[in-house]
Amino acid sequence: MAIEIERKFLVKNLDFKTESFDKKYLKQGYLNSDKNRTVRIRIANDNAFITIKGKSNTEGTTRFEWEKEIPVSEAKELMQLCEPSLIEKYRYLVKKGKHTFEVDEFLGDNLGLIVAEVELNSEDEKFEKPNWLAKEVTGDLKYYNSSISKNPFKNWL
Repeated sequence: MAIEIERKFLVKNLDFKTESFDKKYLKQGYLNSDKNRTVRIRIANDNAFITIKGKSNTEGTTRFEWEKEIPVSEAKELMQLCEPSLIEKYRYLVKKGKHTFEVDEFLGDNLGLIVAEVELNSEDEKFEKPNWLAKEVTGDLKYYNSSISKNPFKNWL
């Protein structure tokens, strides 16, 4: 069983863009966004994936994750079945020490929200924090993409 261990942070400035070594446009939707399991369809540039995630542990750091690449044409068809609304964002990859941070700059109804995630090998693994990281939001369901699709950032203000 595949296990995902990650920590999530808000981002306080755009300095990450100059440190980024890759940028992708992502569009994703949820076939199921139940809190106990999510089924996501994602198109990332010229690739597409179906992902199933389980419920997070109490701290929000660890959960089951299964992902499989699928043809983009099938992903586009499946997007038609997704719950409202779809998420669009740019994902920047930033290397810091031995870790790679995925920084998501959201678009559309989530414009202004920027979240960084770092995947770890264990819950207590140490990592170097970039100076552009702000408040940690690991485990805060409000910042899960499946929640953002139901309650976009524009409604938070």
